[in-house]
Formats: sequence, structure tokens, C-alpha cells
Amino acid sequence: MAKRVVLAYSGGLDTSVAVRWMREEWGVEVVACAVDVGQLREGEEDTIRERAVAAGAVEVEVIDAREEYARDFLVPALQANALYEGKYPLVSALSRPVIVEHLVASARRHGADAVGHGCTGKGNDQVRFEVSTRVLAPDLEVLAPVRNWGLSRADCVELAAKWDIPIGATKEKLYSIDENMWGRAIECGVLENPWSSPPQEPYSITKHPKDAPSEPTDVVVQFDAGVPVALDGERVGLVECIDRLTTTVGGYGFGRLDMVENRRVGIKSREVYECPASLALILAHQDLEGITLERDVMREKQRIEIRVSELIYDGMWHAPLMQALRAFVDSTQQHVTGEVRLRLDPGRCYAVGRRAPRGLYDHDLATYDAEDAFRHQDSEGFVRLWGLSAETWSRRQGPGAR
Repeated sequence: MAKRVVLAYSGGLDTSVAVRWMREEWGVEVVACAVDVGQLREGEEDTIRERAVAAGAVEVEVIDAREEYARDFLVPALQANALYEGKYPLVSALSRPVIVEHLVASARRHGADAVGHGCTGKGNDQVRFEVSTRVLAPDLEVLAPVRNWGLSRADCVELAAKWDIPIGATKEKLYSIDENMWGRAIECGVLENPWSSPPQEPYSITKHPKDAPSEPTDVVVQFDAGVPVALDGERVGLVECIDRLTTTVGGYGFGRLDMVENRRVGIKSREVYECPASLALILAHQDLEGITLERDVMREKQRIEIRVSELIYDGMWHAPLMQALRAFVDSTQQHVTGEVRLRLDPGRCYAVGRRAPRGLYDHDLATYDAEDAFRHQDSEGFVRLWGLSAETWSRRQGPGAR
């Protein structure tokens, strides 16, 4: 058994109880490491530190990883238009590898021989934490107290009270919520019945469409080599861009997802998500690629995007295939530079305009007006040769055979 562990610490009930439980049951020293990927509100850093110390942590680190998360993880996912099963922009999955990178670095700083997480045995996050750890630091042991202790939520509430851990939690928990700047993931409670409509109370960053402004508005997103760099002509950093779009797009009621997805462990799970900024940015990026990517490159990229999304979801961010596919995606982004105008209506976000300095749309080839430069006379031979194989088959073996 390890002697010192760096625990991925959220400040919630489970990880707070885990700090003391590991000390009591396993006799390990615990360093609490909270990595901020956009989930912490102003003033919460002090609360997290106080709570971890009260739980018995020998050291507490709160690391601001927002810029790193946006630059090194969200941008590559955006450039790959990463949507798991065509819908989910991988809110939780994308945050895990950056958290693990900081856990490993913290373990090296504090002389720990293990890292730990607060995941259960039936979720995806245990896979993401543990696979990334074993790729980055195979010498470190991985501890999973929640997977081993057999405690109910009521048990954890009682232990927190017994150990004087200041947690404002009750024995009844309606929802399990994970969030970062890319969105919010919501599960449990009434959502476990896939026939039940999602209630309104768990939503916090998207309005109901009936409460959205009635007049539409436009937002212009500017990209440079596939990276968002400006909103409505104003240069902004990545974190600010995402935050502003979360407010603006979410304010129009766009960005809610309700889906049953396939977890890595083999079960289907009903999840509800709020992802206004991520879905709006992916929509804009896809639209800009439509005018800037050559046809066959775009089609091949669309196939690869499915695999990239699966690898991210399955915890394989640091795996060699992911690195190879990222290299391909990166190679396609050189000319994905330009602007996309998004229109917001209540509950809707859609592209209504796009322009790119090196776009492949040629007006003189596309127009049907007098300045049409397309050589119509070339089409007859092209069409005949294009269909020659199918025509030959039809004459010899198909409906045209005698």
C-alpha cells in the first residue's frame, strides 16, 4: 500500500470523506489537489482549502488550469469537432486528462507514491483517471476509495459530521453534477428514468427558451487556424470567449442535450447536459470548415472526428492513436481562418453567414449569372465516364441485361 497519495479533490462530500477515510483505513497521508478547469466560483478556493484541511489533508493545492485547459485540450477537441455519438461535446471527458497531468506533477513535487480519485466503479471517469495516470506515470499506484469502501451517501454524510468536516450536504441528493467551462453534465434522480422529461431545476447556464429574448441576435465568431480569437470583431482570449458565449448563447436557451449514451463500462446511461458555448463554437467551426477544407480532406476528417471523440470519451487522450489523429486534424487547420455569423433565436443557434480570406468558394464558378466561368461543355463527357462502370454493370448483369 502506498504511503502518500495525491487525491483529485473536488471539495464535495465524497472526496472530503475520502481524505479522512484513506487516512483511517489505509494509513496513507493525503495531499488534496483541486484543479480549476472553470468550475470554481469566486471565493471557493478558500473554502476548498479549509475543507480539505478539516478532512485531514497534509497539504492542499488549488491549481488554476483554465488557460491550459482551454488551449491544450478544448482547442484540439474543437478543431476535431468532437461530439461523442454525434451529440455530446465531451464536457467531463476533456477535463480528466489535464487534471491527471497536474495530479502526476503534484505527486512528484510532494514525493507521493500514488494518486487517487473519487470515482465509482460504474462510471467513465475511473477509466479516464487511471488510463492517463498509467500512461504518464506507470510507477504510481492508483487508489479509488469510493470504489472500495461500500458507503452510501447517507453513510458519508454521517462520517462527515462525525469527523467535523464542514460539508453542507444532505442524505438525499437529487442530481450528480460535474461542470467546467465547456459545460455541465447532470445525472441521477428522476433522470434515471429515460421516459421522464428533465425538470428545470438542475439547469443553471441555459434559460428555458420561453424565457429567452424574443428578438433574435447575431454573434460573429472569428477563427485563426481553427482557433477562436474574436467575438463581434473584438479580440478575446479563449477563456473569455467561452465564458461570453456561455452567457450569450445560454441566455437564448440553446445548448441543452438529453441523451442516452453508451458508457465505456458497457451500460447505457441517461445524461442531461448544458453546453451552450461548446456547441455554438463547434457549429461555427464546422461551418467555416465547409468553406475552407478541400472536399476529400473534409470527408476524411469527418470520419476521423468520430474516432477522436470515442478516444476522448474512453480516456485515451494520452494514447498513441490519439496523438496520431491529432496530428492529422492539426494539419487540416492551416486555412480554417475567417468569420462565421451565428444567429440566436429562442432555443436555436445556427449559421447564417461565413467568409474566409482563403476560402474555396469561387463565386464565378458557383454563380448562374452572366459571369459564370464554369465550362458546361465539359460536363457531358464527365458524367458519361463517371457513370460508365454502373452502366456497364447494368448492361451485363443488372436491370439492363437481355
